[in-house]
Amino acid sequence: MPNRPDLSRFPLLAAGLLGLTGVGLGAMGAHALKAMLLERGMVQAWDTAAQYHLLHGVALLGAAGWMRNDAAAGGRRLLWAARCWVAGVCLFSGSLYALALGGPRWLGPITPLGGLALMAGWLLCATAAVSREKPA
Repeated sequence: MPNRPDLSRFPLLAAGLLGLTGVGLGAMGAHALKAMLLERGMVQAWDTAAQYHLLHGVALLGAAGWMRNDAAAGGRRLLWAARCWVAGVCLFSGSLYALALGGPRWLGPITPLGGLALMAGWLLCATAAVSREKPA
């Protein structure tokens, strides 16, 4: 087998880290921060952040599995999808978490930028499925 880069390393690492932090932050919102989030009226924002956080952690796990297949075409597009998902979770979920905790209002416009990054990742995933790109 030729010496080729393991493109799945980043998505797999990111999946593990997003899964770990997503579960932790989701639990914090449901328990340790619940009273404060209720008082601020931000439970739904926190829950949305955690939901998207965890969903994209699972998506990264799927992308890593797809990329581990030696015959997987579109690997570079999936790698870019993974990068978009990580950036999107940081911007989208991160800004929602911060706003829920009382962060500055200027964080509000960052949330849709994160959403655009998440959507770009899904578009890249779809284009990888029909890619004629040869495996790396």
